[in-house]
Amino acid sequence: MALTDQIRDQRLQKLQELREQGVDPYFNRFAPSHSIAQLIEEFGALSGEQLEGLGKQFQLAGRLVLLREFGKAAFATIQDGTSRLQIYVQKQVLGDEAFTRFKKLLDLGDIIGVEGTLFRTRTNELTLAVQGFVLLTKSLQPLPEKYHGLTDIETRYRQRYLDLMVNPEVRQVFETRARIIRLLRQFFDNRGYLEVETPMMQPIPGGATAKPFVTHHNALDMKLFLRIAPELYLKRLVVGGLTRVYEINRNFRNEGLSIMHNPEFTMLEFYQAFATYEDLMALTEELISSVAGEVLWNPRLTFQGEEIDLTPPWRRLDLRESLTAIGGLPAAVVRDREALVKLAREEGVFLRPGEGYGRALTKLFDLRVEEKLQQPTFITGYPLETSPLSRQSDDDPEVVDRFELFIAGREIANGFSELNDPEDQRRRFEKQLQAHAAGDEEAPHALDEDYVQALEHGLPPTAGEGIGIDRLVMLLTDSPSIRDVILFPLLRPER
Repeated sequence: MALTDQIRDQRLQKLQELREQGVDPYFNRFAPSHSIAQLIEEFGALSGEQLEGLGKQFQLAGRLVLLREFGKAAFATIQDGTSRLQIYVQKQVLGDEAFTRFKKLLDLGDIIGVEGTLFRTRTNELTLAVQGFVLLTKSLQPLPEKYHGLTDIETRYRQRYLDLMVNPEVRQVFETRARIIRLLRQFFDNRGYLEVETPMMQPIPGGATAKPFVTHHNALDMKLFLRIAPELYLKRLVVGGLTRVYEINRNFRNEGLSIMHNPEFTMLEFYQAFATYEDLMALTEELISSVAGEVLWNPRLTFQGEEIDLTPPWRRLDLRESLTAIGGLPAAVVRDREALVKLAREEGVFLRPGEGYGRALTKLFDLRVEEKLQQPTFITGYPLETSPLSRQSDDDPEVVDRFELFIAGREIANGFSELNDPEDQRRRFEKQLQAHAAGDEEAPHALDEDYVQALEHGLPPTAGEGIGIDRLVMLLTDSPSIRDVILFPLLRPER
């Protein structure tokens, strides 16, 4: 029998003994007077003499995480959230029956409620002298070994509750994540944007190039798709007169797992009428640098050992120029369509029917440039071929008014001036349908006639952007994997 099974059996026996003694091991009527953090903040600076003079009783609840017995007395530590406090239990105070129950029938991991007064030990540690206790929840499983922290990565992700229980820094990451999202909302609310919600189940997956998850609505007998992006619905709202909108949304893409990708992820997406992609680059600098300043108190940070400075303005670089300046490709090759496609194929880039120079450019960028962009950099000049929803550039018909933001060698944001010509949009949708028919599973399978009709009613000049919240949190918490910033990441089944 495994050790954990033996421990569980022992605890089940204690559970039965408690019940035989008339003790409810899952008691539900205890109201703490303070959290441990509140108690420490309010009384933690007082001397032993001042604590004795309080003449005040406190009720605390927490998980039993340490226990040291000394015959007729015991010191223990309880934890609620990330705060801990020492408690002191005496047989002469509790009485024989209660003290025996505390020593013999309680285990590390049990949740208890205690009542008593504060004092300081000989080592000056703030301690609660327990005058009474109640078992609130009996734990049947042991805490991770010696409560020194949970280090096995697989266990941490699969049993996040243990990870949060024993690794305070993990809780801090998710508290920071919540704060970042609050700051993002505050930023847009203060600038007159309206937060909205758009459908997560869509009849036609659009707004991005990705393979969707498929489901079925029984009552309507119709196929639906979990959204890969909210873009087309948000732009419908701009058509309707909501000129500044944003959504913090969950998206779903049926793709592989990696330290950068989880099939379910969180995005901030926003749209502003009468703005251009250049306006959004300036807005993005302000947004991310201000959030970083609030979270870190400094626009400079360290991510995985690399010093990164978020102080605006950030570098702007044309995609083709980056392939030469950073990727090391000769300018003549970059400008030669046939030579570049040939090089891309030699470097393992798979080109589907109908794809050519534009996809070769972006894929070579992924291979040769992206990971080298450690400092914040806006890449512009994306090819028309790979940007079906972006407005064509007035200066160069082969590219669109679009940027992608890279920090720490990864894409953080994607934004562009929106295509608002319905005829041009229809042609681009039709080209995507041809790609789907040729085997591109990431291309839409149907033309979104309702969206084209919305454009025919008139989408004002508009710019929109999506920012990966998971990746932004990774950056601001120095987390190497997206699984570190998602409470319950998708994992392969245990064998």
